[in-house]
Amino acid sequence: MDSTLYKTNALKLIAPGSQTAFEGIYLLLSKTIKTAKNGNPFMRVEFGDRFGSFSSNCFNDSPAYLALSELAEGTMVYVSGESDHYQERFSPRLRSVKAISPEEADAAGALSDLYETAPESADDLWRDLESAIAAIHHEGLRNTVQSAIDDNAEAFRTAPAAISMHHAYRHGLLEHTVHMARAAQALFPLYPEVDADLALAGIILHDIGKIEEYTAAPGVTKTRAGYLQGHVVLGFRMVRKAALTQRLDADLTERLEHIILSHQGELAWGAAAMAATPEAVFVSMIDNLDAKMGMVQRTLRNAAEDTGFSEYMAGLQTSLLLDSPHK
Repeated sequence: MDSTLYKTNALKLIAPGSQTAFEGIYLLLSKTIKTAKNGNPFMRVEFGDRFGSFSSNCFNDSPAYLALSELAEGTMVYVSGESDHYQERFSPRLRSVKAISPEEADAAGALSDLYETAPESADDLWRDLESAIAAIHHEGLRNTVQSAIDDNAEAFRTAPAAISMHHAYRHGLLEHTVHMARAAQALFPLYPEVDADLALAGIILHDIGKIEEYTAAPGVTKTRAGYLQGHVVLGFRMVRKAALTQRLDADLTERLEHIILSHQGELAWGAAAMAATPEAVFVSMIDNLDAKMGMVQRTLRNAAEDTGFSEYMAGLQTSLLLDSPHK
């Protein structure tokens, strides 16, 4: 086999019908157990690096299936197999998958290519975050937000917003938060019922618990606290601490905490409560909008040319048309 380590953008250029052996070092982004028509289980897995991602079906009689069963999402892996396509999209047949260390990836020259980052400059995003904080006119709310961010600045700057869903890359949490703040500031004139200071504070802090829900790269995975508590509860605790430290008014503290607890939108999606204030409804809707558009933006960025539709996207409950409108 050619010893070249293929990057995901190179893999997507392998033409349908060709049978090219490949090997590469990637992150295991996600794995889902499904059931085939014959009743046998198989695993749908997604691998990726900073150039994009690809998926493959791995059946239960494969050595790769057994190996993947023991690996956590976010693990750095060496993958080998043969190129194949499913519905005209690259979907290789896997021969072997094994976990590797960052040192092994670095020795192979692959470590720097593993981690996808937000397309915007992290410095520019951080300046916009600081501007959003400064736009909060209420001193107590502004100081509460600033305190929470100052206590967690480096983690907030670098953290992903997820492992495999929206903004699932380095600086993803920062990008998601800033995009929500931009959208909110554009929409505030349409909804005067929404207290802009409270909503903006809630937007900036709504996902802060994710810095404790996930480990830092390399190998982004969910932490013990992430599994046992989740980012909604973790964020609630962090926001309460900041509010108490800054002696924020009790009513504003409760309303800000409610935004954190309800921003997921539905109890089935992880919300601790349904949004019950104008600001909480506003934040949950913008969160949903930017999460879904983040999936759209990332899919369009990573799409190969002339691919028609994307793979099925669970977050959108459909496949995405990748062609631009003909004008």
